[in-house]
Amino acid sequence: EEAAGPGLTILCERGTAFGYNNLVVDMLSIPAMRQLGVPVTIDATHAVQLPGARADSDGVSTGGRREGVPVIAAAAVAAGADGVFLEFHPDPDKALCDGPSCLPLAGAREVLSRLKALHGTVRQRNAA
Repeated sequence: EEAAGPGLTILCERGTAFGYNNLVVDMLSIPAMRQLGVPVTIDATHAVQLPGARADSDGVSTGGRREGVPVIAAAAVAAGADGVFLEFHPDPDKALCDGPSCLPLAGAREVLSRLKALHGTVRQRNAA
């Protein structure tokens, strides 16, 4: 934080690759990073990517499991994340980048409402 200046550092969990075209997110990293005293976020869209697994790209483009985005985001919020990074697109299957990991824009309000409610519950319980 010294190099960036006060209040300019945010940590982000995005998953770790172990060489088998799958990213793994360890929710224990959220409270561990929070102990550093800076905000912690989750890039839930990146966390569900399958590197090199897009069927129509000869292993060049990233695949994904978009159905897992709300699950990863909610788990991170429950673990204490201060924020979430999500990608939405009007038609994810036509997105030029990260389409298999994008959520449909039409569902944004519902996803964000659920995450906001969960965040409030987690903060209330932690304050008690």
